[in-house]
Amino acid sequence: MSKALSPFTKAQLLPQEETLEILKQKGDLFIGIPKETALQEKRVCLAPDAVSALVSNGHRVMLESGAGKGANFKDKDYSEAGAEITKDTAKVFSCPIILKVEPPTLEEIKLINPQAILISALQLKTQSKSYFQALAAKRVTALAFEFIRDEDGSYPAIRQLSEIAGNASILIAAELLSNVNNGNGLMFGNISGVPPTEVVIIGAGTVGEFAARSAIGIGANVRVFDSSITKLSNLQAKLGRTIYTSTMQPKNLLKALKRCDVAIGAVRGKNRSPILVSESMIESMKPGSVIIDVSIDMGGCFETSEITTHNHPTFEKHGVIHYCVPNIPARYSRTASVSISNIFTPYLLEIAENGGLENALRFDRGLKNGLYFYHGILTNKSVANWFDLDYRDVNLLIF
Repeated sequence: MSKALSPFTKAQLLPQEETLEILKQKGDLFIGIPKETALQEKRVCLAPDAVSALVSNGHRVMLESGAGKGANFKDKDYSEAGAEITKDTAKVFSCPIILKVEPPTLEEIKLINPQAILISALQLKTQSKSYFQALAAKRVTALAFEFIRDEDGSYPAIRQLSEIAGNASILIAAELLSNVNNGNGLMFGNISGVPPTEVVIIGAGTVGEFAARSAIGIGANVRVFDSSITKLSNLQAKLGRTIYTSTMQPKNLLKALKRCDVAIGAVRGKNRSPILVSESMIESMKPGSVIIDVSIDMGGCFETSEITTHNHPTFEKHGVIHYCVPNIPARYSRTASVSISNIFTPYLLEIAENGGLENALRFDRGLKNGLYFYHGILTNKSVANWFDLDYRDVNLLIF
């Protein structure tokens, strides 16, 4: 009699270890939103609609009175959305989760409770060693929103703000060219029988893409320069049309700068933006032409660039108008606030859904990428190298 064949292999019939699902228990969040105190910072982390979404999910939001004023959101808008409003700054900073646009000052860190969670920008280039020492002393868990990654590996906060900066650079250039601002009296727009405005964009990243998109949309003639062929071809694909593109060849760049009415610098470097336009190149530009240096927050890519403010945004050098304001999105505080709010809200709901930040970090590698402090232990290698501090690998702390 033939032996019956088993549908299973011997290995499959052996007892297997049981895998237990990690139980996710929904947690309630208590978020504090203090008023921004940094110079010319008018943005706020959460718009009233986002507060309403969080409150309707059972969370608490405490807002310092006037926190939304710079973005034209009233305290009443927030209280109607379910937020608790207080004039007591210390009370807001005593919340378990602090949400800010700018990183807190050393005075504000003193108000934060030990073991609190801080979510804000880090702005590494503007920080000092004492900032990290103060956070470590409070055993804070801190996330930098510019380090948070999406599923596709992109940085959503940087992309959103770069979109605003790119679009804004063209709007600002259009203002500066008008007679109202003592410009050349040129209008952006392809008017029949009139040669279009010439725009040179240096850098084919997100800022460059949205600057090109806006300029083309209002009829300008656009030339884009970048050192990466891949970025230039990706830009053409995203725009869905063929435009003039070139690698960073000084001869071609000089020729384009001599002809252009507007030059936009949108190049980022690892530590500092490279200077790609020399002073002699700027001297050859047309009188009354405009430079918008979006890279100024990383040093600028025009040799003549100097930091300006939103109150005094321009200066003239060699007959060329320079606009070198860092943090261009703050000029459009309401749009920027809604944009930041759209990034924060899903992450906050995800943290709650996972039963707290610790579990959310286990499940979301992109969120973990934003972590630079974990219970007072520095977990970001680049921060540690920059300030000569000790750090621990986050994967050894969170299993």
